[in-house]
Amino acid sequence: MLGTTSDKNECPTLYEDLDTGEILVQGDAITDPEDVAQLRNVRPGEAFVVIPRELLLRFAPKE
Repeated sequence: MLGTTSDKNECPTLYEDLDTGEILVQGDAITDPEDVAQLRNVRPGEAFVVIPRELLLRFAPKE
């Protein structure tokens, strides 16, 4: 776990896969059909979550 901007360790949260260095994101899923319809190049099995910009700025800074 890299960090969270939530209380009580709920989502949204950022994690790092220590083997690959990839960042994993936990957040509320986008399920509104109008919002989903605006997404492009969505492959089967992909999901989208909402995370606040502050979470990325604090815990996943660009190196």
